[in-house]
Amino acid sequence: MSTVLHAPPQTPAPAPADDDLAALAARHGLSVSGARPSLPEYVRRLWARRHFITAFATAKLTAQYSQAKLGQVWQVMTPLLNAAVYYFIFGVLLGTKHGVPDYIPFLVTGVFIWTFTQSSIMAGTRAVSGNLGLVRALHFPRAALPISFCLQQLQQLLFSMGALIVILLCFGVPVGVSWLLALPALFLQFTFNAGVAMVMARMGAKTPDIAQLMPFVLRTWMYVSGVMWSIDKLAQKDSLPHAVTIALAANPAAVYIDLMRFALIDSFHASQLPAHVWALAAGWALVAGIGGFIYFWKAEETYGRG
Repeated sequence: MSTVLHAPPQTPAPAPADDDLAALAARHGLSVSGARPSLPEYVRRLWARRHFITAFATAKLTAQYSQAKLGQVWQVMTPLLNAAVYYFIFGVLLGTKHGVPDYIPFLVTGVFIWTFTQSSIMAGTRAVSGNLGLVRALHFPRAALPISFCLQQLQQLLFSMGALIVILLCFGVPVGVSWLLALPALFLQFTFNAGVAMVMARMGAKTPDIAQLMPFVLRTWMYVSGVMWSIDKLAQKDSLPHAVTIALAANPAAVYIDLMRFALIDSFHASQLPAHVWALAAGWALVAGIGGFIYFWKAEETYGRG
């Protein structure tokens, strides 16, 4: 009778532990692909790509109206046409111009400054979701995208300010030293816009449908920001609770609009500004800028995936 020898059953080798794999990767200089760097390192990498941010913003601005026959003229015409429509509806039909000195400079300044915030937030909402090809093809700090879109809108605003200055001069608003206050006001507004844009960029990357909702949110925000009417005149009435008028005056969009009006229009006096307006403007810029940057950075490794 033949005997059959059976080999003892082979026990499968245990899978290497995660700690062993991590040690092996570290020993050979490997790291997780697309891992989120530390916050200081992220800021350093973002600063190193500052030239890309400015070049990307300029290229986007140049290409924005490249298909239109009037080209870059639409950068000025769009807010001016909006101002004309708002003047007819609110200033003439609803009578909001009564009791507001220099109403047309008041209105045009509000429209230009509001458009800066509105366009920055809308562009930021699509900054990641609308540039997935770039996000997936190149490795760079993703915060460069919403910041560059906000920089594009700032460049567009500065280009349009020439038309705003002409309007102010045509309606008898004199050039004054206070015009220099427009520079810190714009810097604070840009910081606020960039922070909110980064918040919306992260939300839009996860849920692209937010971009369809934002026009309605922004339109509502515009109506309560004193673009076409004076918050100060409303505060003098007893029709609204005092807490509501304070909330309207402290609204960040209204704060930056009124700061620009105070800087550029001599008939817009400091008494029409909310209390501690510069501290309020700086506070909104710090909260939105720093908070939005950290919120965006925390999801850095998720952008472009899925």
